[in-house]
Amino acid sequence: MEDSRVNSWMDSARRIGADLHLDLSESSGPGGRRAALTRALRDAVRSGRLAPGTRLPPYRSLAADLGVARNTVADAYAELVAEGWLTARQGSGTRVAERAEPLRRAERVPRKAPPRARGPRHDLRQGTPDASAFPRAAWLASCRRALQQAPNEVFGPGDPAGRIELREALTEYLARARGVRTEPDRIVICSGFAHALRLLFGQDRSGGGGVLRGPLAVEAYGLGFHRELLAAAGVRTVPLPLDEDGARVDRLARERAVLLTPAHQFPTGGPLHPERRAAVIDWARARGGVVLEDDYDGEFRYDRKPVGAVQGLDPERVIFIGSVSKSLSPALRLGWMVLPERYVGDVLAAKGEREAWVSVLDQLSLADLIVSGAYDRHVRRMRQRYRSRRDRLVAALAEHAPHVEVTGVAAGLHAVLRLPPGTERSTVKAATWQGVALDGLAEFRHPDAAEEDTPAHDGIVVGCATPSEHAYGAALEALCGVLPPAEEPTPGG
Repeated sequence: MEDSRVNSWMDSARRIGADLHLDLSESSGPGGRRAALTRALRDAVRSGRLAPGTRLPPYRSLAADLGVARNTVADAYAELVAEGWLTARQGSGTRVAERAEPLRRAERVPRKAPPRARGPRHDLRQGTPDASAFPRAAWLASCRRALQQAPNEVFGPGDPAGRIELREALTEYLARARGVRTEPDRIVICSGFAHALRLLFGQDRSGGGGVLRGPLAVEAYGLGFHRELLAAAGVRTVPLPLDEDGARVDRLARERAVLLTPAHQFPTGGPLHPERRAAVIDWARARGGVVLEDDYDGEFRYDRKPVGAVQGLDPERVIFIGSVSKSLSPALRLGWMVLPERYVGDVLAAKGEREAWVSVLDQLSLADLIVSGAYDRHVRRMRQRYRSRRDRLVAALAEHAPHVEVTGVAAGLHAVLRLPPGTERSTVKAATWQGVALDGLAEFRHPDAAEEDTPAHDGIVVGCATPSEHAYGAALEALCGVLPPAEEPTPGG
């Protein structure tokens, strides 16, 4: 029994000795190997790599590990004990001295992290769903099933087109829910709408030009981030006027492509009129152009059935782009492009030989979520919740600010509140002071939009989905508190 304990202790000591990682490369210098070992041990203690109290291996073990004589180790230990770096006591072995403090290097001193900026008390910015409503249980169940059923090749390099399981699921779902006509081999998975724009208009992997070229017609109101992305790619955007029927597609001229949000114009609201849907397809056929359909808010229509996709009118003239950023979460980074056949090869070439953007496991999980029916159930549940929030917003404004007109509420996760002329900037500023985050309508206006074509109106864009359910009532109360009062009637008017 005693021999086994000794052997176990010796094995442990050898492992410690092997883990010291001492550099004896200077053994040819002054003093030979003994001096090199002494310097290496001293440096290890000084730097803090060997902490105070660390037990060092016996002479014999360390000598065997380092390939030196036992006396070489004994002499090095003795010198460091004399200098105060080590201590040696009968029965407790040789240890790093408790008072041997490591050298404190300036770059290793922890720096105090900068204070985190306080977020708004009430977040009414557009563009994000209620994060607390993410279907965690359903997603976890789909993740488990996807992992259990995944073939081994899933864990290799990914197909740049995306997993076939997700493309097949999307083919069925988009046909049923959005009226999209396609096949799995015409769907390319991407990380969202911005990624789709980069693939279509950016440089490909060989440094060549993008799949599409400008100029690109866009709606007079839209996301500035998308315009900036396109400008960085050298694409000139031309604003299309807007009215109550959507984009004035009759004003399309020499542009090669047009970007539209026909299901629910962002941010002003309203679907593209049926006659204009047909007209933009006629333009694309006559010009050899292409329509980019951003399916913004396509799944969240409240007053009637969702408006079908323009893509269904002519799959060879429309690139249909969607994502789960509103229906599930922008954190998933999952989207898709439904492409005309002539663009598939070029988009895949721009994406590269391997999937470098979207997690394959997330793709499989989303495919299972769709096929199992859990995705449809979640969308239906959130449609009811967001409709209720829309109704609460309209009711609160009718009670506290009846002079403020609400538009764009037939669909989507936001509303536009029209304000008295000249009050938009002061309203946004007052909201910021009161801890209410929202967007001014002017932020979304194209800088080249002509006033005579699309008159500018003061307003704010209010997101109905971002606050959690329990915080929404307080957010509405705070919103009503920062709105400008009704205009006073003119005396004698």
